[in-house]
Amino acid sequence: KMAGNSAPWIGSAYLFLQSTCKTIVLPALYESSQKKPSVFKALKLALADSTGSVNGVDMLKVHCSHPHLIVQLKFCKRENCRQFLRSYREGALQESLQNHLQLSLAMSTVPLEMELKTGSEHLDSMLKDEDRCLDCIYREKPDRLRDEEIAELEECLKGMVLHQSITNNTAVKDCASPNSPSLPHPSQGSSPSPSVTFVFQGQEFANRTLTLDDHQKFAKLVSRKWKQVGRTLQRTCRALRGPVIDNLALEYDREGLYEQAYQMLLRFIQSEGKKATIARLVAALEENGLVSLAEELLGLHSNEDCS
Repeated sequence: KMAGNSAPWIGSAYLFLQSTCKTIVLPALYESSQKKPSVFKALKLALADSTGSVNGVDMLKVHCSHPHLIVQLKFCKRENCRQFLRSYREGALQESLQNHLQLSLAMSTVPLEMELKTGSEHLDSMLKDEDRCLDCIYREKPDRLRDEEIAELEECLKGMVLHQSITNNTAVKDCASPNSPSLPHPSQGSSPSPSVTFVFQGQEFANRTLTLDDHQKFAKLVSRKWKQVGRTLQRTCRALRGPVIDNLALEYDREGLYEQAYQMLLRFIQSEGKKATIARLVAALEENGLVSLAEELLGLHSNEDCS
């Protein structure tokens, strides 16, 4: 029997990661003091994407066992674990981690293979039986507290985010001055007033029209959830209503997820003009559990190394 109401649901699993590219050795990157924070950041963001929450799953330790990077995971809620398993099974976690590694390490591509294990059980062979996987993870209680190195990397990541946030907010103020006109995307007329702001995760950000960089990052990182984001946006955007989203999926099926997501957001931008703002896109991302992508668009993630 699973834990009663008085005790939290706690389980553990090991995520085995290996690059299929001979020139990319994940353990070597993680063992590098310069690259370690970037690899850790990618892991943290991908795991947040998989559960829809920054705190959905904890990393207790990252082991380097060539050619594998092994991440010991701890789950404190059954529902978070269930979301993680679905993301893993559908390939969304793999896609998310590949994208975040590519951005964090400034590489063209980081192809990955993944395995999920608990003790002697290989969960990849039973992924269709979600309850059985949950039972295996629940039986495998964490055998350690969070490693000190993980705690240090968490603090490092917070420092990087804070630094980048301050830098970006300063840049927004500078760009708002009359002597520094911003580039339009594509032709947006006058930008919203710099005094218009919105709040995300307790921080205030200047609202602005979506840029080409926002557009490309969204298409690159949103993966399979582009339809869900599109359906959230369609509530306030007529150009995305009716069969539009399903038609885009069919029309650009051969070109893949990037082009489908790109074309959906292009419809939104072309239809809404200067009202196609970062605040509206961030709200749609947040509603669909894509917190780390929202943070990426707001510049809360830096490629800087932790000194």
